[in-house]
Amino acid sequence: MGLGVALRAFFRALGDGEFSGQVADLLNGRREIPPPPSPAPAPAAAPPGPTPSPAKPVRSDAITLLAALQREARLVDLIREPLEQYGDAQIGAAAREVLRDSKQVLDRIFGLAPLAEGEEGDEVETPARYDAACYRLTGKLAGDGPFRGTLVHAGWRATRCELPQFTGAAEAALVVAPMEVDVS
Repeated sequence: MGLGVALRAFFRALGDGEFSGQVADLLNGRREIPPPPSPAPAPAAAPPGPTPSPAKPVRSDAITLLAALQREARLVDLIREPLEQYGDAQIGAAAREVLRDSKQVLDRIFGLAPLAEGEEGDEVETPARYDAACYRLTGKLAGDGPFRGTLVHAGWRATRCELPQFTGAAEAALVVAPMEVDVS
């Protein structure tokens, strides 16, 4: 614990002149270390109220998105299907539907839009201090920006994020798709 406190004090003293002076006074005996604050009195017990509702199960947003892509586009089924037994035309026909439905899910949830306004192949220029999350530069880079180059991919950005809310039980928080059972 002492090492952690010493390091925190060191770095704070580097950037805070007043704090640095206080530390120097303490180290030179010109100031006493204040006693620790007395503990606050325990709060009075709250009167009994309505019983709180049980907490909703926590579910990862990633699982929620994957479940929506499976439910509405059967994406997981396509990816997990062994493809060796099918011809290219059959795979293409199945993939066309899954891709179309996946696009609809992503558009509804995220409202995807191109990051760049230009077309692929257009000449573009980065800002001098560009954000690496917005630009991936390849090719011959030398010096500081701005850089000029050819737009290879316009990128994507979400205009919203409206994931469906999970309302299931805790045991189902990791379920991507329920079992389907045909009862005869």
